[in-house]
Amino acid sequence: MSSSPFRWYVRAQLGILLLPAGLCLFGEAVSRRTLQLVGGDGGPWWWYGTLSLILINAGVGLMIESGLLRGYPSRRLDQDRP
Repeated sequence: MSSSPFRWYVRAQLGILLLPAGLCLFGEAVSRRTLQLVGGDGGPWWWYGTLSLILINAGVGLMIESGLLRGYPSRRLDQDRP
C-alpha cells in the first residue's frame, strides 16, 4: 500500500483520469473504423484501439489498487481499532 496520503491521492486521481481518456480513445477508434468500413480513409484505428485498451486497464487497475471507494487505507484501520 501507499506510504503517504499524497501518493495514494496521486494514484487514485491518475486512475480516474486514465479511464475516461481510454474511453475517449476507444470512441475515436470505433469512429475511424466505421469511417473506413463505409469507404473513407479512417486512418490508424488499430493503434487508437490498442492504446485505449491499455489506458482503460491501467485506469481501472490504479483505482482498484488505491482502494478509492474505501478511502485512504490508514484512516480506515485507525477507525476499526477500539
